[in-house]
Amino acid sequence: MLNNATIKSLIDKLWNNFWSGGISNPLTAIEQITYLIFMKRLDENESKRERDAEFTGEKYTSLFTGTYTPQGSKEKIDKGTLRWSNFKHLPAEEMLLHVQTKVFPFLKAIEGGDAFTKSMANAVFIMPKPSLLVEAVKTIDAIFLEVEKDANEGGQSFQDIQGDVYEMLLSEIASAGKNGQFRTPRHIIKLMADLVKPQIGQRIADPACGSAGFLLGAYQYMLTQLVLKENPDHVWQDEDGFIRATISSILNDKLKNIVDNSLYGYDIDTTMVRLGLMNLMMHGIEHPHIEYKDTLSKAYNENAQFDIVLANPPFTGNIDKGDINESLQLPTTKTELLFIERIYTMLKMGGTCAVVVPQGVLFGSGKAFVAARKLMVEQSELKAVITLPSGVFKPYAGVACAILIFTKGGETRDVWFYEMQSDGYSLDDKRTKLDKSDLQDIIKQYHSRSVTSSGVEKQSGVEGRTGKHFHVPKTEIVANDYDLSLSKYKQEVYEEVTYEKPQVIFKKLQDLESNISKGLKELNELM
Repeated sequence: MLNNATIKSLIDKLWNNFWSGGISNPLTAIEQITYLIFMKRLDENESKRERDAEFTGEKYTSLFTGTYTPQGSKEKIDKGTLRWSNFKHLPAEEMLLHVQTKVFPFLKAIEGGDAFTKSMANAVFIMPKPSLLVEAVKTIDAIFLEVEKDANEGGQSFQDIQGDVYEMLLSEIASAGKNGQFRTPRHIIKLMADLVKPQIGQRIADPACGSAGFLLGAYQYMLTQLVLKENPDHVWQDEDGFIRATISSILNDKLKNIVDNSLYGYDIDTTMVRLGLMNLMMHGIEHPHIEYKDTLSKAYNENAQFDIVLANPPFTGNIDKGDINESLQLPTTKTELLFIERIYTMLKMGGTCAVVVPQGVLFGSGKAFVAARKLMVEQSELKAVITLPSGVFKPYAGVACAILIFTKGGETRDVWFYEMQSDGYSLDDKRTKLDKSDLQDIIKQYHSRSVTSSGVEKQSGVEGRTGKHFHVPKTEIVANDYDLSLSKYKQEVYEEVTYEKPQVIFKKLQDLESNISKGLKELNELM
């Protein structure tokens, strides 16, 4: 699908229509696009259920059967007119009024609706002009037609391509990095999923899930592993070297039920909750568990519930001291530290986490910084510290970060460090694809790591800590006040440079000066 120029062109057209139509904020645009996609999917899903019921002879009452009376109105509206397939034929002015005053309120009022419907309680439909709605509806129809065509001709499932389309839409929100909130690059998500290896049946969470990229990454990793075992001919390697598979082909009802009850996300931004829900739904997760909730606040108490936590929480601010959950004991209001403790409390005993933190967390000397690191070293098994180049999160942010991996309740004997030098993309705002990448080496070295009592890796044959990766014993880390900065422990190799004696250098300078003077004199004589 990524090579389908038509779909890419239609997505670009959709974004351009919104920007030229007066919606320049990318988050607002993607939110409105998401509402329209939900309207279309709801109509298509209901049509499928109606066809299935007709085929099996079972009775099914569609959401679009009967009448609907909007709140504060006495008008009885035929629900059939609220279907995408019907209202898309209306004239521009009439369509906009119909969707704003009838369709959208109906979606928000569906009784017993799914998580996405419930998330729309405070949603607002913003469409500056009728022509924008008409063009958006036409373009979304064209995208879905192309997805169906691509699925029929290319062999990939409709569900998988549909999910990829939504990921492409989300990739456009490049200026949404406000309040520390931005999309984690998908290759970093895949890396972290490969490192912790989530398994089907485990409960997996993200305490600040945004558009649900980590939950989706865990979902795709788990099902890809299943395909790899059952039908290895149906997997391929993507552009970053990760194994991918056609997911939807193996999603039977039993597996769907397990997956639906495996993924849990939370976010304090209602827009991100809706984007996350739609992202998972477009990828085949029918009943995703993503809630509007501040996991650092008193409202969150789901402790020791999860086997895996994958996260890149916001780390640019502070939380009001009075709002902090009583179970969080770190003496700080800094979110980057509180999320470490929150993740620790969310994990079951033996549960594992991979989390992105700013590198300042690794060496900060404040009491809370030391306490956060001590929590991971003394009450968990801190397995790895993987430092990332400072450009990995561009164009959203240039801050240098690291990935920490720890298992709650384990015993830290030594910590494995890896200095990522390339994630496979240029470190400027353009993030151009490169030939060289450390991603697959990190996975290989992490899962094959072994260590001697002195902290020198067996498999590498490297004496000391001069390479990209090495082990450091816990005793040394404790002695350094739990400092986890790679530079603290890496042995830099300095090549000895032999310089010429000063007298020789001075003689060369004199000869050079003499030659220059001679040349200038000859040039002057020619003039």
